[in-house]
Amino acid sequence: MKKMEEAFMEEAFEQAREALVAGEVPVGCVFVYNNTIIARGRNTVNETHNATRHAEINCVDRTLDWCRAMGLDQRAVFPAIEIYVTVEPCGMCADALGQLGVARLVYGCSNDRFGGCGSVVDVPRMYEHTYGIVEGVRAGDAIQLLKDFYKGENPNAPTDKAKRKV
Repeated sequence: MKKMEEAFMEEAFEQAREALVAGEVPVGCVFVYNNTIIARGRNTVNETHNATRHAEINCVDRTLDWCRAMGLDQRAVFPAIEIYVTVEPCGMCADALGQLGVARLVYGCSNDRFGGCGSVVDVPRMYEHTYGIVEGVRAGDAIQLLKDFYKGENPNAPTDKAKRKV
């Protein structure tokens, strides 16, 4: 991995660490256009009480804002975007990225529960999305963040899903 790509992935990890501190599943993401980060995002599902507020979707919204502010056509920007995310996108996010026509996806660890890029379902292949995928970048770091999150208590978990005190 090139130095610049390492820096982009580190920015995604910074977002994931922010998510962990905020009590969210620690997934972080950055969108890169012309070798510049134009959007940063982290999971905000618990904070917003909205199950769709994944790091990637938050980055999509920020990219749309950036395009408007820069006077650029989003249809020309998304196909040039590279995404760096700490965990394999879920099916919803994998499909959204494909529909937007992004160029490339680089992710850390696989998502054995909800993975949309091959771990559970292969959304890009199912829908013939053409973005390139690089997997396993700093997977151990991503897994450790997830372990740190799941050691704790999620105050937003439904009562029947909350950890039982033993």
